[in-house]
Amino acid sequence: MFLWTTFEDKTVPMENTLLFAEALRKNHVPLRCTFMKKAPRDGLKDKPPFANPHPWANDCLFWLKEQGFADGQK
Repeated sequence: MFLWTTFEDKTVPMENTLLFAEALRKNHVPLRCTFMKKAPRDGLKDKPPFANPHPWANDCLFWLKEQGFADGQK
């Protein structure tokens, strides 16, 4: 499970992400949690060719490769 959260998110408080991450850990679910000061809420609406992806996207891709879900080819 890849999680990311920001310090300024008013929709999903960071504490909720931490609680979810702890529950995943206790149940032996592989996870990566990325914390950022701020990030655009519409970051998931980006469309190809992804000219300016937010840094969390690179963190997610790295984690997917590390877990064997992505092979690194474009």
